[in-house]
Amino acid sequence: MNDQMKVEVQAYQVIEKTVKVSGNSGRVYVPKEWVGKKVKVFLLESISNGD
Repeated sequence: MNDQMKVEVQAYQVIEKTVKVSGNSGRVYVPKEWVGKKVKVFLLESISNGD
């Protein structure tokens, strides 16, 4: 599932970051004030088989 989609979201804040390696997964840090809050993460670049 690597097709683009259009998404409309109502939100309070938006940040754009690059996912960093963390063990065998990825990690994105958000502000401490966001701890315990519901968030959504969107992949903005296509994943190619060569990555």
